[in-house]
Amino acid sequence: MQESAYQIFIGVILANNFVLAMFLGLCPFLGVSGKLETAVPMGIATTFVMLVASLCAFGLNWLLGMLHLEFLRLISYIVIIASAVQLVEIVLKKHSPALFRALGIFLPLITTNCAVLGVALFQTSRDYSFVQSMAFASGGGIGFTLALVLMAGLRERVQLVEVPEIAQGTALALMLAGILSLAFMGFAGLGS
Repeated sequence: MQESAYQIFIGVILANNFVLAMFLGLCPFLGVSGKLETAVPMGIATTFVMLVASLCAFGLNWLLGMLHLEFLRLISYIVIIASAVQLVEIVLKKHSPALFRALGIFLPLITTNCAVLGVALFQTSRDYSFVQSMAFASGGGIGFTLALVLMAGLRERVQLVEVPEIAQGTALALMLAGILSLAFMGFAGLGS
């Protein structure tokens, strides 16, 4: 039975969230989720790159299939993703230099974000139609943003309480990520 675009969209936001269920894109998830003011723009930038990558991957997959050059898919997807990230960097540097500096090294690291590459690879391997691919990419981006925002909110709240020294820093961030992941496991089976 073929999944509808709606099922794909909701599924990738909640039950199959790239960060909390598939554990892809953990570098920006842990690095940028310290504050809401950086988590939201990073999520939006990643969503944009996911949509561009998905759109281009769909067309490129068709073209490479017609030319029998399927072996070029991976490198082609990486070039597309890197180009989209450069576009985001140029726009942010021009229109919001403070945000560009706040995101720091994590903005160019969208290029190597496995969640972005995962969108292109998963939609290709699952033979999604154009509408399904766009639903998958937009849902993946929204799910990524949701995970960043939830983690940033938790980390900001935890700064207001006294935490034992042994659990401070990275240990606490990983514990929070694990709890979020467990919470999202409750959505497993949604839509099936």
